[in-house]
Amino acid sequence: MELNIEYIFILCILYINDIGDDLMNNHMDIPWHEYTNKDSKVKIENASLTEKSSVIGRIGLMLLACGTGAWRVRSSMNTIASELNITCIADIGLTNISYTCIDGIKSHAQSLSLHNTSVNTSKLARMEDFVYHFKDECKTCTCNEIHNQLDQIESIHSSYSPIILGLAAALACSCFTFLLGGGPIEMLCAFVGAGLGNTLRMKLIKHNYTLFLNVAASVSLACLAYALLFNFLETCFGIATQHEAGYICSMLFIIPGFPFITSGIDLAKLDLRSGIERLAYAIIIILAATLTAWICALVLHLQPVDFVKLHISTSTKLLLRLLTSFGGVFGFSIMFNSSKKIAASAGCIGAIANTLRLTLVDLSLPAAAAAFIGALTAGLLASMIKGNTGYPRIAITVPSIVIMVPGLYMYRAIYNLELASTMSIGANWLIQSLLIVLALPMGLIFARILTDPSFRYCT
Repeated sequence: MELNIEYIFILCILYINDIGDDLMNNHMDIPWHEYTNKDSKVKIENASLTEKSSVIGRIGLMLLACGTGAWRVRSSMNTIASELNITCIADIGLTNISYTCIDGIKSHAQSLSLHNTSVNTSKLARMEDFVYHFKDECKTCTCNEIHNQLDQIESIHSSYSPIILGLAAALACSCFTFLLGGGPIEMLCAFVGAGLGNTLRMKLIKHNYTLFLNVAASVSLACLAYALLFNFLETCFGIATQHEAGYICSMLFIIPGFPFITSGIDLAKLDLRSGIERLAYAIIIILAATLTAWICALVLHLQPVDFVKLHISTSTKLLLRLLTSFGGVFGFSIMFNSSKKIAASAGCIGAIANTLRLTLVDLSLPAAAAAFIGALTAGLLASMIKGNTGYPRIAITVPSIVIMVPGLYMYRAIYNLELASTMSIGANWLIQSLLIVLALPMGLIFARILTDPSFRYCT
């Protein structure tokens, strides 16, 4: 009965219509073009402080909406301000920017806010290209013309349909399952569960449903789909009960990799407000997802047991790790709305870095130390690729190490902490996951320190 009720509930959400479209927005839209005189022929470098400030603030807000960290947002705002011969001082959070532009004795202060946060690496690449070429292509434009260009960039939403994004999550999570120790049966069930779960999640995001609803509903559907397919295979083909161990892999598409990694980078640059807010946001998602998965496990009678051991040679395991690491990172990159070229670049980095990490773990190196070396390798390789392609560094580094985030450890920690008889086991999983989560951004930070002079100093 519980399965039927939950299944009907999720189907109702999946096919729900746009009943929320007519509701009043809690965040009002900003009328950017009202800052300018549409008939004015005055170039932006000669415009008023208010007009210049509107361009700087909008660029910062659009970059923030792409999911990049406060350091990169502030750097871009400073670049534009310098080109316009004014001074900009910004305080940046997860969804808010408070900034002041100063021109001589005049100043203009604003506070801007996003209604939600997301990740869009295609738009991020366009925005970084816009900032880079601002001096050559935009300084001779009027303020209104610049806002028209920003309108075009802002119109870039997801390049992929919810079904494609569902397939990307299915690929990523099935590959993730193998890397965690699962076999073909677990990979198949995780593929179906993650595909359906992320498709539902993208539909809910499209209709602006709240964070807790889309996390709980998508994770529930992923776990339910895994359980139903597993029960079908068990009944019809007599597969072993231990293959249910991979059900948690079907919901790993929900891992908030971008907020986790960018929070560490922001904290390293002493952007404490942004770093703490991003970390809190990531923890909220992790807690909502793991608690939902735990409840589903109780209802569906699933337990996070060990995977069935795979008997394959060392060379075969190495090759499969390379292939599945590439597939997992490629899938996560597509979920972040990366172009296929950026996703393939991230996949190549992830294949090398993650395979190195797993090999080091096999050689008895502590998991956190191996994670640091893997992330450092990913960061160094990303710097090499950025120099040749110009891709945003964060668009290829974060997907390449998201696959290293210990989502399975986090879930097992919550699951065991909820059981009074296994709290010590839960604490052990929690400590291991925390050490790895700390090691991943540290690896990227040191890679940036070694390769990026502008990141190396605190000026």
